[in-house]
Amino acid sequence: MEPTGAMVTDRYQHVRHHPTVEDFVAWAQDAGLPVLGVDLFPDSVPLETFSLPRDCVLVFGQEGPGLSDQIRDAAAATLSIAQFGSTRSINAGVAV
Repeated sequence: MEPTGAMVTDRYQHVRHHPTVEDFVAWAQDAGLPVLGVDLFPDSVPLETFSLPRDCVLVFGQEGPGLSDQIRDAAAATLSIAQFGSTRSINAGVAV
């Protein structure tokens, strides 16, 4: 049985599994999709000042460990999402 989403999102969301980072990066390159990382690093560019391409792949850092070195190296840029107030960052699941 195929998974379904709330609000019938399964009709317009395309889920692809890539067994390795290398496979994922090769797929993105073949599809002409720049890989953009989203995580908090000193050199991350604020999302609100970055000109996102119309077609791209956003890869979000895992809660805790963040983006892997492999993804970070493959990313055309690493972006951050501004969070105001006393909390340093927004929850990764909420950000996605």
